[in-house]
Amino acid sequence: MRSAFKTKPPRYPSNWDDFPAGEHIRHAVNTVCNDYAERIFGYHFAKLGSLSAEINLHSSPIRHHINHVPFNDLVSDKLNDDDGSGGFSNRNSASGTSLNEGTGEPKKSRGNTVVGQSHCLPFAENSIDGFLLANELDFAQDPHEILREVDRVITQNGYVIISGFNPLSLAGIAKFLPVKRGNILHDARFFTSYRIKDWLQLLGFEIVEQRQIMFSTLFFQQKWKGAVKLQDYLSSYLPWCSAVYVILAKKRVIPMTAIKPKRNLKPRFSAVGASVRTSTVNRTLR
Repeated sequence: MRSAFKTKPPRYPSNWDDFPAGEHIRHAVNTVCNDYAERIFGYHFAKLGSLSAEINLHSSPIRHHINHVPFNDLVSDKLNDDDGSGGFSNRNSASGTSLNEGTGEPKKSRGNTVVGQSHCLPFAENSIDGFLLANELDFAQDPHEILREVDRVITQNGYVIISGFNPLSLAGIAKFLPVKRGNILHDARFFTSYRIKDWLQLLGFEIVEQRQIMFSTLFFQQKWKGAVKLQDYLSSYLPWCSAVYVILAKKRVIPMTAIKPKRNLKPRFSAVGASVRTSTVNRTLR
């Protein structure tokens, strides 16, 4: 198995629009993550990466959400801002969100934004109750470092939601074909869900649930009307070939309780040798 560390960091997406079918992927991942977020309780929830920051968890019972984005994503938002505020006016307010055409759902949720790298989180140990990594590991130079930081910061019995691209799908095959070579999907790592779950279990996480979504190449926009029925059919009979998977894992901490050794009890009856037993039998016969 190849090492997860990559000498050259892959290109990092600034938003879901960098993918040809980015809006379809975002909507599918958002639906599953929103369902998972209903089970996570606590005080603080962190979204790692620019893709995670655009996932709106409106059903989450946790009020305080932190968007941890890289510096280049902050600079691109600043350059694309047209209101003359330099891209920082709506960073800490809900007014910075925009609605998607047709769905009416919030596209971005930029409240409480923190700028930094995912492999070096500026949070205290045991301080975050939930994490969302929306395809963050697929564009990471060293995903092990990110998961170790998550393990350091997450609370006991905290949850982590991870989505990723499946290499055993049509999208994984199209990655190695000369199709839209300039697309950022060709730079994605495409880790299998089994490998991600193995990393999580080594860090003491319990896999709670996994869902398979998006049965397409992801390199083209879906325009066929029967795509929804085909998605339902494949999800029922061929779930292993889905283009995207979403994993929900829970941190398990086993307390180290000292067990006191039992006291050595003295036996009530002492062992009797064979010579003693024969002498007592002879006495009774006499």
